[in-house]
Amino acid sequence: MGNEQHCPLCLSPDTDIYYSEPARDYYQCCICRLVYVPGRFLLSPDQEKAVYDKHLNTPEDEGYRAFLSRLYTPMLDELDPGSFGLDFGSGPGPTLSVMFNESGHDMEIYDHFYADNPSVFDSQYAFITATEVLEHLYTPGRELERLWACLEPGGLLGIMTKRVRNRHVFSVWHYKNDPTHVCFYSRHTFDWLAGKWEAEVRYPAGDVVIFRKASK
Repeated sequence: MGNEQHCPLCLSPDTDIYYSEPARDYYQCCICRLVYVPGRFLLSPDQEKAVYDKHLNTPEDEGYRAFLSRLYTPMLDELDPGSFGLDFGSGPGPTLSVMFNESGHDMEIYDHFYADNPSVFDSQYAFITATEVLEHLYTPGRELERLWACLEPGGLLGIMTKRVRNRHVFSVWHYKNDPTHVCFYSRHTFDWLAGKWEAEVRYPAGDVVIFRKASK
């Protein structure tokens, strides 16, 4: 067993080395199957932000809107009119929240670096989105539980992140080469989360997963 540290998602100590390269190692949890980078390879906040500051996405970028639509469209189809949502990890150029606003839905935004307003976690939401965010989280278990607690009964949590397939594909996967990408999820991982939360789960696209919280 590798057991360099507990899994950052389910906190299990039952982990193994998954893949190794000169830049860093990757471990996999034997319980939830998360693939993750151990703590000794994580960037400092300043190093992390320097990478994000290079992102140039804006609401005026039609290509970026089309990219986000892979999550936006299937979620929009399930929302009641005038729903209240939260975009978690909105980045330096919030766009998904603008798209939902244009469709008549109110949305708060939160980003650790660009919109650090923790009071948003004091509210309850009919829907929460996290696009290209989960792969950056150093403590995904804690962050996902916080989001789940903010979701109303029957509410939707929509996630966009590319999924792990197998070791061979991982070895040549460009997605792992971004130094800010430190957690990688498979369908098994999301199915594990759905079981933990007793939630409905569906996969409308190869990099999209939507959870529905049970109604009371």
